[in-house]
Amino acid sequence: MAVTSTRVVQQQRKPLGVRMASALVERSWRDLSPEVIAKAKLCVLDLLSSALASTSLPWSREAAAVARRNSGALAAGGAGIIGTSDVVSVQDAAFANGVTGHGLVRDDMHVGSVSHLGTVLVPTLLALAESTRASGKDFLTALVAGYEVGGKIGRMVMDSDVTKIFRPTGVTGPIAAAAAGSKLLGADADQTVTALALGANAAAGYNEWAATGGSEMWFHTGLAARSGVTAVQLALEGAYVSRTAIDGEAGLLAAFHRDLAPPIPELFADGPEILSVFFKPVPACNFAQSAAQAALTIAQRRKLRANDVERVAVRVTKAAALYPGCDVSGPFEHVLQAKMSIHYNVAAALRYGNYDERNYVPQQNADVLTIATRTRLEVDDELTKAFPAKQGAEVIVYTRAGDELRERVEDVVPTDEPGVRARFAAAASAALGSAAAANLGELVDGLDLVVDAADLSRATRLRAKESPSKKKKSKHARRPLRPK
Repeated sequence: MAVTSTRVVQQQRKPLGVRMASALVERSWRDLSPEVIAKAKLCVLDLLSSALASTSLPWSREAAAVARRNSGALAAGGAGIIGTSDVVSVQDAAFANGVTGHGLVRDDMHVGSVSHLGTVLVPTLLALAESTRASGKDFLTALVAGYEVGGKIGRMVMDSDVTKIFRPTGVTGPIAAAAAGSKLLGADADQTVTALALGANAAAGYNEWAATGGSEMWFHTGLAARSGVTAVQLALEGAYVSRTAIDGEAGLLAAFHRDLAPPIPELFADGPEILSVFFKPVPACNFAQSAAQAALTIAQRRKLRANDVERVAVRVTKAAALYPGCDVSGPFEHVLQAKMSIHYNVAAALRYGNYDERNYVPQQNADVLTIATRTRLEVDDELTKAFPAKQGAEVIVYTRAGDELRERVEDVVPTDEPGVRARFAAAASAALGSAAAANLGELVDGLDLVVDAADLSRATRLRAKESPSKKKKSKHARRPLRPK
């Protein structure tokens, strides 16, 4: 025991980036359990379903336009933008797909880090896969590694004080992407240390958007993916960095006033972080999920209109009440404001009894706006104590007829595997066609048997000769680029 304790102490004295890099290099496909492999494939399907359903949204179009303009005519190399026939630079593909994957705010959630890691990791790996000869097993191993680093960093940094200002995914995303990219490209320990350090230096993102409905939230994930790709590329070119960029006196943890006591959990020491990821049932903020589910249960028992509702009390965790944009009853001008507000999510679920995207256009939902103004949040001590292991909520509707409708849930009920697969099938078929959608789904399911992971990336986009005009045009159809 004494020898073991001494070894642990010596290991803890090494810079965190060095320890993480060593663990990443030592990790291999053989270390992944069937449960972890299945979860990783489901994470890929979930991200692709969100991205393929988001290609016509304004922020997705804007990101794709910038990517095309920046890349110009590629002489060689490059990677594709999901749901299009565009091939752009690796960095621009990671950026555009990172934005598109986040487009519905329905991406996967790692509660301990308060991050949507899949929106950064999958786009990073899809882009890099087209620049190297990596197998499907390599892809999945790298994906699990990225979740591990992002999850651990987020657990160290994020609490309700930090998340009032900083966007968690903007902080955890670049370093998670750097870890995943390093693993995919076979970086050695020194190169991985460099990539992690550069990823830590790219940590950024603020939550001012929550008050205004600003678009920067969608771009955080794209910028994080692009930073992760660049970090790995610089590392492989031989860039020199401080090995203490994460835990040094002026490093990432110090920036968030985090010390190193007690000792930081080592990677994979307490179970893979990817197993803590869940898939959102509601296309909205993580902290609105359980409250919206409670409201939906009430709506299924009794149909409500605005005139029926006197007031609504929503009991939530302290973290939910404090997260920017969540404790807002209006006014709502933009879709993102509606998707962030617990009040709005509860009101929409009460009014319609579903989570349809059309519910989140404030100007078209007068009843929802009215119910939201009559809704108030209350912090529940018991629910707060159970967080982050559980995210519970309680909704109490007081009607004008004098009735009290109450529903309490102890935790979010995530979208299950059949639900994820159904969402993927619907989105992929609409964007790519049924045959291509089936092929893409089969590739993901058999990813561990795929020789070249680039096949997966190529299968996410339209064939060059295929015209989207054959499909029903969206009112958000892509606009032509301005002349240079």
